[in-house]
Amino acid sequence: MKKAIYIFLISMLTTVSVSAQELTWHTDMGQASEFAIKEKKPLLMFFTGSDWCGWCIRLQNEVFKTDEFRKWANENVVLVELDFPRRTPQEDKIKAQNYQLQSMFQVRGYPTIWFVNPEMNSEKKISLKKLGSTGYVAGGPTKWIGAVASIL
Repeated sequence: MKKAIYIFLISMLTTVSVSAQELTWHTDMGQASEFAIKEKKPLLMFFTGSDWCGWCIRLQNEVFKTDEFRKWANENVVLVELDFPRRTPQEDKIKAQNYQLQSMFQVRGYPTIWFVNPEMNSEKKISLKKLGSTGYVAGGPTKWIGAVASIL
């Protein structure tokens, strides 16, 4: 009986530890901007073709799905995924938002990552102050984080 309780407690601690490392990728830019303003963090806007772009998938696997990136992202940015899938269905509202942002930031290739500071004006409208952009950086999370440090 004691062994079963011990195993249960260990599994619960592991679950809490793993869930604390999970990332939240927002898809609604308005909600993400409000959250970023509240948290006083910049937005990391990830323009991706999640179901067809090889470099996007590689960036996800080599950087975004690592513990090092999770820790860095949770401390430094609010994540926004702006996806342009070919096979995966997408809500019309999200699709329109993503195309509008793609045009606004003149995104021509994937993956493209823009860092912006959302700011709310006196009329309660949000504007996005560009900080800089990057894409895929070879070398894993340490190199990628190092490359974006100058942007932030």
